[in-house]
Amino acid sequence: MTPLPFRRLAKATVLAAAFACSLAPGLAQAQWKPTKPITIIVPWAAGGATDQVTRLAAAEIEAGLGQKIVVVNQPGGAGSIGTKATMDAPKDGYTWTAGAAKQLGTYPVLGMIQSKVDDFHLFLAVTNVSIVSVNPGTPYQTFPQLLEAMKANPLPVATAGNSSSGHFAMEAIAKSTGAKYRHVTYDGGNPAVVSTVSGETQITTQLAPEQSEMLKGKRLRALAVVGEQALTIEGVGTIPPITQFVPNFPKVTTGFGIFIPKGVPAEVVATVEKLWAEKVVTSEKLKKYAADRGALFTPLYGKAAFDAVWPTVVTDAYLLQDAGLAKVSPESLGIKR
Repeated sequence: MTPLPFRRLAKATVLAAAFACSLAPGLAQAQWKPTKPITIIVPWAAGGATDQVTRLAAAEIEAGLGQKIVVVNQPGGAGSIGTKATMDAPKDGYTWTAGAAKQLGTYPVLGMIQSKVDDFHLFLAVTNVSIVSVNPGTPYQTFPQLLEAMKANPLPVATAGNSSSGHFAMEAIAKSTGAKYRHVTYDGGNPAVVSTVSGETQITTQLAPEQSEMLKGKRLRALAVVGEQALTIEGVGTIPPITQFVPNFPKVTTGFGIFIPKGVPAEVVATVEKLWAEKVVTSEKLKKYAADRGALFTPLYGKAAFDAVWPTVVTDAYLLQDAGLAKVSPESLGIKR
């Protein structure tokens, strides 16, 4: 069972989504009827958190559009390559992207691509948290044991690359505790997790949905949730929050969804908003996915989605700057601390 604080947050988010969704029918003055398949570029490898939730959400709205939605994986550049491909595509409504919305705001901080969160219409489905997990062959049974070892010597940590959720989680840990690590990057959360399972790396801080099956199979050992609430995953048990060991730890949760570039015809956005309200907000499949994989079901779009994402952009941008990884000052990009 999901812990009570998580259930309260999920309930509050769904109520907010329902309010926003009640506005959608009025927006849909013209129903968009696509005449060819729609492409969603997932800028990460198959099997990761983005890939999983994108395919589920796309399936929920596909029938309402009357056209097939084709999900194409285009990994590289910590998600920036596939995102830029979407930005460069014709603004006709037929090319979307997906992923962690906050990265749209942090790519320019890293000098990768010139994207902004408000360059896109955001359609969020779930919020994910990272888990600090180790290969079961390591001696670390608790997070304090691991932390002590990482303060003494840098240990290899697998993530999906610079600016990925796993990277931000590890940077927040390093900044808050003085832990040292060697960053080992992969083209997605799934290969990062597999590297720790295989023993190629010792630790991963990737997202709960990417780790859940390996945790259930005892091929990873979870030590802490990178958040302020415990997380219960069926078949795994309850994983303690990192705040139990590190008080005042920053919030580094991640909202995931589908993003449509601004500049597309208005009826495209109105139609997808209507379908998000009717199909995604009430989706039993997405609810079950969230419950099984240790995610929060948080379907949002429009201003509500932007308001949920923006604080995480600010946190991550300044984590990058404080770690000496920023190529461009967040403040110069309009991101105020």
